[in-house]
Amino acid sequence: MLLTVKDLFVSFGGVIASDLQDFSLADKELKVIIGPNGAGKSTFMDMLCGKTKPLRGSINFNGNELVGKKEVEIADLGIARKFQKPSIFPSITVFDNLLLAVKMPKGFMRSIMFKMTGEMYDKIVAVADRIGLKDELDKIAGALSHGQKQWLEIGIVILQDPKMMLIDEPAAGMSDKETEKTGQLLLDLSKEHSVLVIEHDMNFVKQIAKGTVAVFVRGKLLTEDTFEGVRNDQRVIDSYLGRSNAQLEI
Repeated sequence: MLLTVKDLFVSFGGVIASDLQDFSLADKELKVIIGPNGAGKSTFMDMLCGKTKPLRGSINFNGNELVGKKEVEIADLGIARKFQKPSIFPSITVFDNLLLAVKMPKGFMRSIMFKMTGEMYDKIVAVADRIGLKDELDKIAGALSHGQKQWLEIGIVILQDPKMMLIDEPAAGMSDKETEKTGQLLLDLSKEHSVLVIEHDMNFVKQIAKGTVAVFVRGKLLTEDTFEGVRNDQRVIDSYLGRSNAQLEI
């Protein structure tokens, strides 16, 4: 397994935000996490990328223990995250946003002496084409539509060359056409990367959940099953809707 989590626990002010006994993700696997608000989904991702420190537990990623490491150290190990709200630089071009994401030597003098290579340029153009923004490279990023901003941030994640991508609610605020395109992009990316997706839109979950869906409730892993198995699980229905003899709508 690329990612193995054991006994991961954190609480805030006495409220348990995460109490995961077991969770795993294989190499080049796409797994979707669903759950009601407050289920601990985003807190889990915060712990995976080092933003939140667990009170106990283990996160093993590609043979490395992540608990205790800084965010930059975890990123260097091959974990990249896309947040629900796009965190792009709105005042510069799409091309420059992507250029800033390209892996390159860091440091003050190296930054001063930096010269973009043809290989870097080709890589940026290829990623822009992949995310549907090849014709928008000279456009100021702040002028993009909401869906295009989401794709730009996914492009930024791709250019970090991660082994695992953490994607938080990529379909939020998108049109049906944009949602379908985003789903296809994530499925395509899962052929090269492990992808962990948090999502609420059940139609979108159905599109991308070719493997298993993990259901979080009150910080715990309630169940993990196929999309249809989860959709028809009465415990999941009760957790989402608070009533019996119902069905999750898609």
